[in-house]
Amino acid sequence: MTDAPTPSEDKAARTSLGELLAEVTRDLSTLMRQEIALARAELTESAKRAGKGAGLLGGAGYAGFMAVLFLSIALWWGLGHLIDNGWSAVVVAAIWGLIALVLYLRGKKEMKTVQGAPQTVDSLKKIPETLKKNEENR
Repeated sequence: MTDAPTPSEDKAARTSLGELLAEVTRDLSTLMRQEIALARAELTESAKRAGKGAGLLGGAGYAGFMAVLFLSIALWWGLGHLIDNGWSAVVVAAIWGLIALVLYLRGKKEMKTVQGAPQTVDSLKKIPETLKKNEENR
């Protein structure tokens, strides 16, 4: 068994500390740039998928709207055979008005339960205080 230095040990013996630190700094810089590029690529891919999903959901919403519209017209027309067309239109409009009122009241009630930002804002305000305490303890 020989005590020959490994290539890393040989390089360390031939290179100054400053050069080694410069090489480590370069490698870290390269690594950070690569990580940022990877994150950017992942975010771009996620944004493309989100855009496609949003477009499909928008199309589904429009198709649902059209279905409701034509079902409402069919209901209006069907009720027109039982009662006058004018009154059947009023009945269909009243049904939609009732649905709108129920949705509005439920939405309003749900909005009152939203608390959201205050807790986050409070947490963000604590970060500088924590950093100041850490600096004072040094």
